[in-house]
Amino acid sequence: MIRLATLAAAALLALPAAAQQVISTPKAPAAIGPYSQAILAGNTLYLAGQIAIDPATNQVKPGTIEEETKLVLDNLKAVVEAAGMTMANIVSTTVFMADLNEFPRMNAVYATYFPTNPPARATVQVARLPRDVKIEIAAIAVR
Repeated sequence: MIRLATLAAAALLALPAAAQQVISTPKAPAAIGPYSQAILAGNTLYLAGQIAIDPATNQVKPGTIEEETKLVLDNLKAVVEAAGMTMANIVSTTVFMADLNEFPRMNAVYATYFPTNPPARATVQVARLPRDVKIEIAAIAVR
């Protein structure tokens, strides 16, 4: 069985470099490493994982899982909008959590960002996240 990530990577590699566009906005945190906030390849937007960083200060804003989830989703929304899309264009998310016991509280906030036709989603607990945040969310959007 071919994994979706493998297909997505193959599709991205098959596009000429000119067909790939870096998406960046000051309304979301600047990248904290050698990556882009998002890459638009054809009609597909691949969004880097966002964590609870305040874009105004570029500093982690620790808080409850609800507060961190809201900030993460606001950051994703800013990048999606910079590409001329909306949250409704998101077709898939991957949620990384430090503690799955907080899933119901995260999910309650998450649901407010996707009130109808929510994207496909995978959620996993991880040993540690960058800057010791509680949550990171990556996404894929399509026009």
